[in-house]
Order: sequence, then structure tokens, then C-alpha cells
Amino acid sequence: MSLPLEGLSAIVTGAARGLGRAEALELARLGAAVVVNDYGQPGRWGSPLLERSRELGGGSGQASTAPAQTVVAEIRAAGGRAVAHTGDVSDFEQARALVESAVEEFGKLDILVNNAGILRDRMVFSMSEEEWDAVVRVHLKGHFNTTRFAAAHWRARSKAEGGPVYGRIVNTSSEAFLAGSAGQPNYAAAKGGIVGLTTSTALALAKYGVTANVICPRARTRMTEDVFAGSEPPDDGLDPLAPEHVAPLVGYLASPAAAQVNGQLLVVHGGMVAIVERPRVRAKFDTKQDAFTYDELDALLTPHYAERPRGETFAAVEVLGLRHEGASGDR
Repeated sequence: MSLPLEGLSAIVTGAARGLGRAEALELARLGAAVVVNDYGQPGRWGSPLLERSRELGGGSGQASTAPAQTVVAEIRAAGGRAVAHTGDVSDFEQARALVESAVEEFGKLDILVNNAGILRDRMVFSMSEEEWDAVVRVHLKGHFNTTRFAAAHWRARSKAEGGPVYGRIVNTSSEAFLAGSAGQPNYAAAKGGIVGLTTSTALALAKYGVTANVICPRARTRMTEDVFAGSEPPDDGLDPLAPEHVAPLVGYLASPAAAQVNGQLLVVHGGMVAIVERPRVRAKFDTKQDAFTYDELDALLTPHYAERPRGETFAAVEVLGLRHEGASGDR
């Protein structure tokens, strides 16, 4: 019996550690040949060493090829095919080279998993322009860069073959976008942008046979170690925040079985997958004149919001309460 992804090739960005590593290993386990992309830099400022490096002009650390090569070695040791790529996905030309490397190495590209990211957390009134730009560049621009060249590859193949081809994009957003995150305005904004990029891409590429979906994972990784500092992993059993809870969904979305799944947003962690419904219109008001006036809007909107719960916003904070519920109850 053949494996679900046998004969397919994939790129996973940010694949040397954490979520990306688990995703790359899962795709390889399912039969895909994998380009393990990782720039090899620390994803978060915060430790005294990294903060001192930043003060001295060292950015967020020196890039290293070793982490990506380690994952490649793991995949090959298990009998899979993999190569390393250490380019920076936030750089347009390096993203082009990443996609070209997959085509050159494996003959074509079938799957793109965008996972690379960094954190530069700070309240909006304290955030620097550098901190804003860095996060938006790696997350949002990085997703666009790889998507742009993968999409061009699939479009060209579709035109040459005279019909749809196989293509899968799995993007990475965050609950920080869905629920709002007061100390991460740059990260939440970038992750919201990724959702918009995903739905646009899903519509644009459907006719070529390509699907694009986005996940909001929750996992304990090097980048999120501060976020989950107060929640220690259990002594026994798999950590509910282990990246291995997320990787199987990525494998599924990358597979032929998910051909009808397109433009969707899914929350995943700890043995649970939640499909998020698209926004609904809660209320609609029409002017009784040629155009709204301040007084008319005051008469319509002020009573409406007076009846809503205080502090309610567009943010869907309830997603933070989602948990796996099995035979033994909540994990």
C-alpha cells in the first residue's frame, strides 16, 4: 500500500525546530520528499545573551546551517528523502531560490508549508519600528514570497499540461489573530494578514488544482517558551502542547484526501481540531436619508452597543478555551 504523499515533494519553512521540524518529519513519514528550510536564527529576543547581541548590533543571532541539516539527517535515517535550504524567506530572491531548489532537486513542487516566524513582543505604545517591521517581514512577507513563486510554478505547469495540477499550501496563522493579543500587535497583525493572503490565494489558484488553507496551532516551542512558561509539560505521556499534535493535520491538508478543503481556517492543538466559521453580519442598519448623519448613527449604534457585553470586541477570545474532550474529560 502506497503512502499518502508518495511521489510528492514539499517545502517546509522554519523547519529546523519546533512546529516546522515536526511538520517536516510528518510529511516525510507520509512519503513526501522534503526541502527543510530554516534560516537558523533564534526566533525570539529575550535571553540576556540575545538582548546583548541586539544591543551590539548583532540582530537576532548568527544564522546556522546545522539545525536544518540535523532534520535532514533524521529524515534520511528513517529512509526518506530530504535536502536543506538555509535561505531567508523574507527575502524575495531567496524565496525564489527556495522554490527553484525544490524543483531542481525533486523535479517539481507539490506542497508548501509556511511556518517560519519570529517574535518581537511589546505593547503597542512601546514597540519600535524595527520590532514591527521585523515580525511583519518574516511572517507576512515571508508567506507571500514563497507563495508567489510556488503559485507561479503551479500556474506554469497547469498551462503546460492543459489542466489542473497537484498543489497544496498550508499557512500558519495564530490564535493571537483570532483572540487578540495585547502584547503582540505586530504578531497579531501579521497573522491576520496571513489569513487574508490564504483566502485570496485559495480563490486565485483553485482553477489550477491548488488548495490553500491556514492553521492556528498552539504548541510549546523555542519561540513560545515564554508564552507557556507557567504551564509545565506532564511527567508522563505526550505534552498537550507538543508540536506532534499539530503535524498530522498539516499532513492531512497536504494530502489528496483534502482535495475539497480550500480556503479554510483550523485551530489545532492537544488532540483537538476546530474548524473556524467565517465571520457573520450581526446587525445591519440602513439610512433613511440620502446618506448617514452623525445624529442618525448615534441614534442607531449607541443603543445597539449599549446592549452588548461591556468589553466585547471582534476578537474571538472563546477560542482560547477550546480543549480536547475525550473519555477522560479535558486534558
